[in-house]
Amino acid sequence: MMKFKTTLLTGILALACGSGAAKTIEVSQGYGLDFRTQNYTRQSTVVNGQTVAYRAYENIVYVANPADSAYQTINIYIPEAYFNGGSINGYTAQTAPIFLPNQIGGYMPAKAGVPGKGGFGPSKEGQVDAMQVALARGYVVASPGARGRTAVTGKAPAAIVDLKAAVRYLRFNDAVMAGDAEKIISNGTSAGGALSVLLGASGNQADYEPYLQQLGAAPAKDHIFAVSAYCPISILDHADAAYEWQFNGVNDYQKMDISMIDYHVERKLVNGTLTNEQIQISGSLKAQFPAHVNSLRLRDPQGRALRLDAQGNGSFKNYVASFLRRSAQSQLDAGKDLSSRNWLTIRNGKVSAVDFAAYARAAGRQKTPPAFDALDLSSGENQLFGTAATDKQHFTAFSYQHRANAQATLADPQTVKLMNPMHYISRHTTPQHWRIRVGTADSDTSLAIAAILTAKLQNSGKRVDFALPWDVPHSGDYDLDELFDWMDKTVRQPRG
Repeated sequence: MMKFKTTLLTGILALACGSGAAKTIEVSQGYGLDFRTQNYTRQSTVVNGQTVAYRAYENIVYVANPADSAYQTINIYIPEAYFNGGSINGYTAQTAPIFLPNQIGGYMPAKAGVPGKGGFGPSKEGQVDAMQVALARGYVVASPGARGRTAVTGKAPAAIVDLKAAVRYLRFNDAVMAGDAEKIISNGTSAGGALSVLLGASGNQADYEPYLQQLGAAPAKDHIFAVSAYCPISILDHADAAYEWQFNGVNDYQKMDISMIDYHVERKLVNGTLTNEQIQISGSLKAQFPAHVNSLRLRDPQGRALRLDAQGNGSFKNYVASFLRRSAQSQLDAGKDLSSRNWLTIRNGKVSAVDFAAYARAAGRQKTPPAFDALDLSSGENQLFGTAATDKQHFTAFSYQHRANAQATLADPQTVKLMNPMHYISRHTTPQHWRIRVGTADSDTSLAIAAILTAKLQNSGKRVDFALPWDVPHSGDYDLDELFDWMDKTVRQPRG
């Protein structure tokens, strides 16, 4: 392996401190954390008719003491040009950003990604995935695996701890591998999108340190440069109320059943109608949401307070609807006929109003209440918040109080906190650049969740590119050219 930046002494790494000084830290025993010891194979992919050669370093265990070495691995792919002093897209071995896509769906266990076999992107013949595009654009690709809820060792906060450990591995080895570890950009979809957000929000937070120490994570920081998130299933402890705020009154549903087959998330829809009891639960949860939104003290870009009245109406609702209006207007401007969309008021080629309740009916309910903390502990998130001794637990006061099984238990509040990025977003949060996408045809969670994240990030001084792509369902990596254009722009902006 060629030396890219500085010399790494055997068993010891000189890490650059903020002051420019260096400190010497001994590496933990167990699995080696020195990237120079890793073997590789030479591979290639074709993107837009061009062959991109790269070296593949696969199945690297990124912690010294893994709890599950089948998942706590990272695959690293480096363009061959960087071993010959070459450049791609203006990047070199020293300056190439590191693309960090996770393959997590449904908070299930996820293997490290492989170019051409990537998770949520296009799968049609001839189409390329995000990792292939990244290599063609000159990025170093580092795709981490992570533990998931179905395993005893994969309960919360295992997945976010694993992603942090993978970042620490990259930063620890920054001196001896291609790519700039100060320019790590995460990417994920659904639960993976939520974890991408959480990874960015919680960089270097002490709350996670005991878990990282136990695994023998590399002695380095775990903040990243930027975040890309598609349809994040986030803010789980308030997601039930947010879902009913949007879908209360929509009683027919197509419920998504999620299972894991050969490491891939499989989904199928089950039709049904809410029972009278579920309708009552929906109303109770909806009634909780205004107080929560108001407690956040969010403001729009013009500085106006985002609030809801007791009925769930107000400036926050208008704020969410404004993103729908913007998405619809872009379609009108492109010449699309939207006359069949009865939730839009269109005058003279302009969207003048959005009927949010009618939009919710058109989008359709996909989950029964409570959407995430199921009263009978049947949701994936109930399993996420389980423990080694108890496979499934409640994680909200409402569902615990209304639990179907009197023996059911409530998750530790600290664990719930560790999975909610809102506790960590502040002006001190490291990533300045965020890109969030949720399709207008997505009913997996409420649009309110992404809107809350956007407002909180913007109120904390972050640059947020948030949009609702028209008629896009619950999915990710569908706009790769736009994604990588945004990434190129962010990494090339002057720092500071």
